[in-house]
Amino acid sequence: MTQPTTDKAVILARGLGTRMRRQDDESTLDDRQQAAADVGVKAMIPIDRPFLDYVLSALADAGFRRVCLVVGPEHDAVRTYYTKDVQPRRLSIDFAVQQEPKGTADAVLAAEAFAGEDSFVTINSDNYYPVEALRLMHAGTGCAAALFEMESMIAESNIPEERLRQFAVGEIDGDGRMRRVIEKPDDETLAAMPRPLWISMNCWRFSPAIFAAARAIEPSPRGELEITDAVQHTIDILGEPFRAITVRAPVLDMTSRKDIAAVAGRLAGVEVNL
Repeated sequence: MTQPTTDKAVILARGLGTRMRRQDDESTLDDRQQAAADVGVKAMIPIDRPFLDYVLSALADAGFRRVCLVVGPEHDAVRTYYTKDVQPRRLSIDFAVQQEPKGTADAVLAAEAFAGEDSFVTINSDNYYPVEALRLMHAGTGCAAALFEMESMIAESNIPEERLRQFAVGEIDGDGRMRRVIEKPDDETLAAMPRPLWISMNCWRFSPAIFAAARAIEPSPRGELEITDAVQHTIDILGEPFRAITVRAPVLDMTSRKDIAAVAGRLAGVEVNL
């Protein structure tokens, strides 16, 4: 059996939560949910308990033991909750501060001291990933991208199909490697790609080479350092292949107030064990 090279995971929790802060008269929130949504801290949206607890519990179920939360300097509530309010038994939780919201690649750079010379998995704080996908990421070696089948996501995720079709798609070669990650593919590009389509949900296994790549890339047209650009740099310039780990299971998304009720329904009965 292949032994895991790391038990480290980095969770990107620095986002501004712009869409979550946006008022939505069609969404019914309780007082605690309203308060969390108003400040945009998606990871702390309470369902039965904070959404991030479910994300962390899934990581622990998959075998991870060390987690670094990348937060902003203003995210005292997150740090207080995981240092004083709860006492995880299965996970040790560290923090890294991304001083300014300069993009996902810059957020990964904030965790460089935590990663050291080890490989590590990186995920979003506003997505709940299936444990089976996290186990596959934990158990392998080398760089990898977890890619999720479009049809399974349409059928089982809470993300509308029209939004899913705007997500990045992985192009996989005959050796099972992700050759290219295509951001916001247009309809013509999607139609020309072989089926099934495999969506990137920002679930990666990185080697320390990602830090050199994150420093080498230029800001995207929207002015941010994008992790997908750093991944492509790692493949094309640094010569590190990314294994494509294909998963036919849904990822849940906690982006806006419309998502809260749907995600709460999907996670009802899921046991949290930190």
